[in-house]
Amino acid sequence: MTDTTALPESAAPAEPATARLLAEAAGRIDAPDVVLAVSRNGARTVHTGGGAAPGPVPRERLAHELGSASKPYAGLLLARLVAQGRVRYEDRAADLLAPGFPVHPAVRRITLRHLLTHTSGLPGLPADFYPQAVPRWSTDPYGGYPADRVVRAFLRARPRHRPGTRWHYSNFAVSVLGHTLAAATGTPWEVLLHQQVLAPLRLDATRVRPGPEGTEAVGHRRDGTPVPALDTGGFTAAGAVRATPLDMLTFLEAHTAGAGLGGPESTGPGLTDPTLVAALAEVRRPVLRRGLRHTHTHTLTWFHHPSPYGPVLFHAGATLGQQAFLGFRPDSGLAVAATATRRVHRADTFVATAYGLLTETP
Repeated sequence: MTDTTALPESAAPAEPATARLLAEAAGRIDAPDVVLAVSRNGARTVHTGGGAAPGPVPRERLAHELGSASKPYAGLLLARLVAQGRVRYEDRAADLLAPGFPVHPAVRRITLRHLLTHTSGLPGLPADFYPQAVPRWSTDPYGGYPADRVVRAFLRARPRHRPGTRWHYSNFAVSVLGHTLAAATGTPWEVLLHQQVLAPLRLDATRVRPGPEGTEAVGHRRDGTPVPALDTGGFTAAGAVRATPLDMLTFLEAHTAGAGLGGPESTGPGLTDPTLVAALAEVRRPVLRRGLRHTHTHTLTWFHHPSPYGPVLFHAGATLGQQAFLGFRPDSGLAVAATATRRVHRADTFVATAYGLLTETP
């Protein structure tokens, strides 16, 4: 059961070619619910489908769990706080979290930039996370590991590598960043994200906690069994954002609006504030390379790849029963937001399909 529409927010009718492309792409994704949404300089086309019958609320207006695709929101928040002069990228996290507390010398050297760019030397998750998580790995691995435990694990950590020398993807590090920014500003993470990112960009359907009944997409295991809403415990900054595909497009359009081809920098939602404009520019800028012959490029928060149509910036995420993809091409004003309500598996085509819409579409 599918539907392809040009939404009221669009500046122009849906292009038939784009609608066909999305319908064909959705057919390659096996999930109860699928949403593929494309924006070209603000003109939106959204395709919804999947194996389940649609509910009373359109799929594109249900909040979906973004998982690790939450990290670009954390990155934009940090960039804006830096633009406002409230913190610096080179501030040391331990000094902000627990001034004077004795920590390992390598921990003392970890900066906010290290935490966000996965170069802190910290593991993907704390070592003591797994004993409590494994017994409930498929139902609630994070809920039993609260914020104070994340902070304690950081303060007693022994990084594997000297900060700034190696890239290692870390939910632990980005979660510590969230707690550090809350400590530095005296503002809870959820409030800080709303004040600095969600409200200015008018992301009214984006949040970090489940909303009222009937407003949330329901995730599923590989066998189609529904799973409960994700509780991220103390790892909020790394994976707690929930957003409708329409809000996801709005978030991406803000990144393309100030990139040069999406229109004047003041045309996007909330883009009249110079600190927000500066932050959006900062998170688009490549800052590091890694891998064999340094072939992998990253910005503060986005994976950065070349394509025949210019650079693409993207991030994917997965939870116990949902997947999400966010990506855009700053040089051409193209943005792609995608969601699916089935847990990722080895032969999954979701990320490859969404990535193809971003990199193979003229």
